[in-house]
Parts: sequence; structure tokens; C-alpha cells
Amino acid sequence: MHKHRFFTVITGIFLALAFVLVVVQPTPLWAQETDTTVSGDAASRENKDDFDDDFDDFDDEDEEFVTISDPLEPINRGFFWFNDKLYFYLIKPVTRVYRVVPEKARVSVSNFFSNVFTPIRFANALVQLKFRDAGTELGRLLINSTIGIGGLFDPAKNIYGIRKKSEDFGQTLGHYGIGQGFYLVLPIFGPSSLRDGLGDAVDAYYLNPIYTLDLKDRDKYTLWALDQINALSLDRDTYEAIKRESLDPYVFVRDAYSQNRAGKVRK
Repeated sequence: MHKHRFFTVITGIFLALAFVLVVVQPTPLWAQETDTTVSGDAASRENKDDFDDDFDDFDDEDEEFVTISDPLEPINRGFFWFNDKLYFYLIKPVTRVYRVVPEKARVSVSNFFSNVFTPIRFANALVQLKFRDAGTELGRLLINSTIGIGGLFDPAKNIYGIRKKSEDFGQTLGHYGIGQGFYLVLPIFGPSSLRDGLGDAVDAYYLNPIYTLDLKDRDKYTLWALDQINALSLDRDTYEAIKRESLDPYVFVRDAYSQNRAGKVRK
């Protein structure tokens, strides 16, 4: 009951924002994503190698970058500031403490969550008619759940060379021609867009086993927090590099996010 009520509220917020933007702007949301060359700042581009895998499509100085509408920039910058302070004053210190856990154990935790989230990737690949990718995800699930001891290890990749496919409902919407819409920075969750925010909500509340299982809310939030902190503990301090080297970290993250998401849709 609480899950569906929360999903309804989130969906209502996104639809309200969409309505306002459609009324105010003459260009339809689904047509706002256009390929245009933007200069960016040199310092940002020179540090592209500091990005983790989530930004691996933002990597060619000569590449034409995808721009995204940002009509809520003042609000987004406010949330960006909030997330920045939350990161440095709470999340990062917790992550440093968590790093006392041996790296191999943290990798196993990451493998476990990746295995648990297989239904998200499988279902979205299937909806996009990417039957080979769906089969890949199903094969990985079977191998890693058995030989990989419940997903703690990744023999599918390490032994058989079967790599995980990156698919989510935001990409599914993009696959069928829905543009990113306008840029959003969500408190705690970080960069997103109208399309991907809706996509994340659908994935979380209908395909994510953590939320679909009959667990107490406290347990769901604990598992979500563990996944995030564990993933951050394995990160190469990407955000710190952006903060050090970018003239405007907000713009750098925004452009990198939209470029990365556009690249994932094209794959």
C-alpha cells in the first residue's frame, strides 16, 4: 500500500513538471534532445578519464555532445549544492569507514546486488526486443546464482566472458523515441531527467526485487543504502576529481550525464 502510494506521488510530481514545461515551451519534450556540438571547458574534457563506468560515453573531444534542456537550473543547482554537502559531510566519511571491509568482500557485495537486479535489465532488454541481450542476462543469472554462490561471484564474466548488459526503463523509453526531456537533480539520488526519473520509478517499484519482496520499509532502505555505500567505496573518487578540475562541476556533471544516457540509448 505504502509503496504504490509513494509511486503515485512521484509519478504525479513528474507529470506535473512535464505539463508545465509542455505549456511553457513550444518544443515538445520528446524533441528536445538534439545532437549539437558544444565547446565545454578544456579542464573538464581533459579530466574525462576520471569518470567511472557510468560516464564512459563522455570521452571524445571531437564527439558531438548531446545537450539537455535545463529550465529548472536555479532549483537544480540548489539540490546539487545540497547533494554536494551531503556527500562530503556524511556519505564520504561513512564510505571511508566502510572501506575497512576488505575490497574482495566489497566486490562480492557489488556482485550480489548486480545479480539481484537482473530482472530490471532482463525485462527492459525484452521490451526493447533485444532478445540476445535478454538471453545474456538470463544466462548470467543462472550461472552466477549457482556457480557464483548466490551471485557473490561473477563467473559468467570472469570464466565465460559473458558481460552484463546495461538496460533500464529510461533507456527503454529512449529506445522508442522518447527524448530525455529536461534535466533534473534529485535530492540524494543526483542527476536525472524527466524521462529517466520516471524510468527509475518504474524499475524500482515494479522490477526491483528489493522493493517487490515483502520486506519492511526499514529493511528495504537499509539494503538500498548498503548498495550505494558499497558502490561508492569501490569508486575512484570520481566526484572529487570533478570538483578539483572543473570550472563548473554542475555543468560538467549535467553534460556528462546527458551524453552518457544518450550513448546508452544508442547501443
